[in-house]
Amino acid sequence: MYVANEWIDYEVIDTGDGEKLERWGDIILRRPDPQIIWPKGSDKKLWNDVHGHYHRSSSGGGEWEMKKSIPDRWTISFKDLQFYLKPTNFKHTGLFPEQAANWSWMMDKIKNANRPIKVLNLFAYTGGATVAAASAGASVVHVDAAKGMVQWAKENLTLSGIGDRPVRFITDDVFKFVQREERRGNKYDAIIMDPPSYGRGPNGETWKLEQSLYPFVESCLSILSDQPLFLLINSYTTGLSPSVLNNILSMTMKKKYGGSISAGELGLPITKSGFNLPCGILGRWEE
Repeated sequence: MYVANEWIDYEVIDTGDGEKLERWGDIILRRPDPQIIWPKGSDKKLWNDVHGHYHRSSSGGGEWEMKKSIPDRWTISFKDLQFYLKPTNFKHTGLFPEQAANWSWMMDKIKNANRPIKVLNLFAYTGGATVAAASAGASVVHVDAAKGMVQWAKENLTLSGIGDRPVRFITDDVFKFVQREERRGNKYDAIIMDPPSYGRGPNGETWKLEQSLYPFVESCLSILSDQPLFLLINSYTTGLSPSVLNNILSMTMKKKYGGSISAGELGLPITKSGFNLPCGILGRWEE
């Protein structure tokens, strides 16, 4: 497991009965997590003393119950990176803290490459990986179909004090963008992707991971440079094994470029139990 254990501003305090108790800076939130199938401990006061509690509805979705006042948005830091947070209607806060394990890895890869690195971040959300790559010295193209997420990513870049770095923000269907980049002859040294299980582009394009991931990764080979640095796939699709990502990368990246592959779970340390909380999977190819 790749554990994001370098956080100071974020912490999984406790887990149990399908929920996690988290500290985001000074804000304590209680959110559902379907992988937490073990019981809570006996410290009920700990679980009740929260700023916000997200209740999942039996009919789908859910809503926040705010028990204490919090800002409309606030910030937390990871190393020299800073991010805006706010509770969203879908239980999220705008940041997936387990991805810090990937941020540290890619920052080291970029800094130690000893050459200019051009990164393409696809399904890029609020730009955690974009900010990390740009802070390490890469030029970045950030692509997401949601205009609001792209704007949030721009604000995170500026918040981190690197708003002047060479980053292009693009609101577009990711698959079509890659096809256009191939026609244009544009090349990248590294590609990051965080594809959803299911999604729609701005013009109604449909993405289903089981059908689309392999051909999408295959299409990305055409926009990689002759000496690519890395390709990273993240996934939160329920039931998808890290071995699937290992196999896809073996049949595409390793077949064409050699290099090495690693795959596994992403995780976060749980303070109270000492266990690690599984939080999705990754597959990494590197030169």
